[in-house]
Amino acid sequence: MPIVTDPTTVTAERLRGNGYVPREGRPAFGRIGNTRRMAFAGCFALLGLTLTAAPAAAHGHDPGRVVLGAHDGWAAATTGTTGGAAAEPGDVRTVTKHSELAAALAAHPGAPKIVYVRGTIEGNVDAHDRPVSCEGFADPGYTLPGYLAAYDPATWGKVEPSGPLEEARARSQANQAAQVVLDVGPNTTIVGLGDRATLHGLTLRVTGDNVILRNLRFSDAHDCFPQWDPLDGADGNWNSEYDNVDLVGATHVWVDHNDFGDGGNTAQPTYFGRKYEVHDGLLDIVNGSDLVTVSDNRLHDHDKTMLIGNTDKPTYDVGKLRVSVHHNLFSEIGQRAPRVRYGQVHVYDNLYLVRDPAAYTYSLGVGVESRIYAENNFFRLPAGLPLGALVEYWKGTVLHATGTLVAQGADRPRPVDLLAEYNAANDPDLGPDVGWTPALVSRLDPAWQVPARVLAGAGSPHAE
Repeated sequence: MPIVTDPTTVTAERLRGNGYVPREGRPAFGRIGNTRRMAFAGCFALLGLTLTAAPAAAHGHDPGRVVLGAHDGWAAATTGTTGGAAAEPGDVRTVTKHSELAAALAAHPGAPKIVYVRGTIEGNVDAHDRPVSCEGFADPGYTLPGYLAAYDPATWGKVEPSGPLEEARARSQANQAAQVVLDVGPNTTIVGLGDRATLHGLTLRVTGDNVILRNLRFSDAHDCFPQWDPLDGADGNWNSEYDNVDLVGATHVWVDHNDFGDGGNTAQPTYFGRKYEVHDGLLDIVNGSDLVTVSDNRLHDHDKTMLIGNTDKPTYDVGKLRVSVHHNLFSEIGQRAPRVRYGQVHVYDNLYLVRDPAAYTYSLGVGVESRIYAENNFFRLPAGLPLGALVEYWKGTVLHATGTLVAQGADRPRPVDLLAEYNAANDPDLGPDVGWTPALVSRLDPAWQVPARVLAGAGSPHAE
């Protein structure tokens, strides 16, 4: 089936003609800035489409008062997700720098609050918003050359680093974390104003109930002090600490219309034969977090993208990690889109674009006791990429995957049974019965509509 009947232009009206109905609680699309238009036009070209501007149907609404629709995924369960929509005027702030954002999030704990972000807020700054380099965060006992000399596998061996230099590295990392990690408590909405609201080098750590993050660009949450782990994989790896957004024991969270990426900070050196990796995840949902909807986001140009559950041990997560992931763009993503442990996770109507097979590992990670229900996703892949590689075994046993379309190389989109492709190429086989059926779905688009719908709507729109 073709992507659209006549693939020349894509507008909101055209999608409505193909059965598109705007979901509750948000505009059909935001206005698209010039930079984002150019990037998306390139994605459309891959699919044989051209992009035209969608009308700004909700221009003039108050983005801080928007709440999640009543049936929009797991975050709509039980009490629903309203964030800070009920905030009193004194708990509504507009912030333009780190110190203001930190103060706004810390004010009146537990009370509904709305935080509007305008412009770019830098994370790697001091208490007076002056820039701080990696050297500025470093403990006096730490240098990278010293660390490399001390823990060179040729002399140190395959043993975890320990001793004064590792302790100094950990203190250095703690110095940076004290500035770049900001906690988000309950009943909070953080929303970007304009199409350039950016949190650069920051980690938002969501720990409360009832939180909304919308219309933001999350960029380059980098770790100045990665740790060498010689036991990570056959050859060891550099591991870093910070995600752009980290949900830690959080509940009722809506992450919507955001842009996640590394901000172009990808040219890192190689030490001990491995890339000196300064990034961790883009959006991780861990430590018993539950009832989360991740919708209409753009996640791009990154390796380890979205981790749902961070341990095989059933310490926090059994019966939790219920997440809906829909209408997102995963573009040039290496892996974890998402990787799941334990949770009932509904992955639907997402668009996966892969250009470089050398940088690609897998999309859906089937982890311990995971229950992924994947449907109506669209994959655009280079020729020759094995379809059995789209799914990765991480000690899980089951996967529901239906309605998938794959366009590979110059071929037209065709239906693909992801489960059958995986089982044909891998052992052990995965079973099809995940034991649940999603009930909270405001709209399920057919997979052939997904490229147009997602490319026109995903990411941080113009919110004013």
